[in-house]
Amino acid sequence: MAKFIPDAAMDAALAVVAAGNILTVCSAQPTTRTEAITTYKLADIALTPGDGNGDFTIGNGDASGRKLAVAQQADIPIDTSGSATHIAICDGTDLLLVTTCTSQALTSGGTVTVPTFDYEIADVT
Repeated sequence: MAKFIPDAAMDAALAVVAAGNILTVCSAQPTTRTEAITTYKLADIALTPGDGNGDFTIGNGDASGRKLAVAQQADIPIDTSGSATHIAICDGTDLLLVTTCTSQALTSGGTVTVPTFDYEIADVT
């Protein structure tokens, strides 16, 4: 018997992340919501939650499975100077996703742009 997981199950997992309402640029890898929105936060921007609402799109994966595309966030105000190393997405209570970014120095008072990125769940093999 082959392994199988329906697209709807993968989409449900991705929909949890797509419920995020804040994206933060961080100076280290956060492991909690508090670290993402306070301890390591250099810049943040509000997101519109939900698949297809503007900031998130769930669809077919590039190679297999399903993916969540997070839209570019341009001109995010920088609150604290530091070296950006991670991007986090949170909702009102939880840290939902963390990914790395190209390390770059950020200066308070400037802006930063986070390009579109994907989070992908591959089909089982």
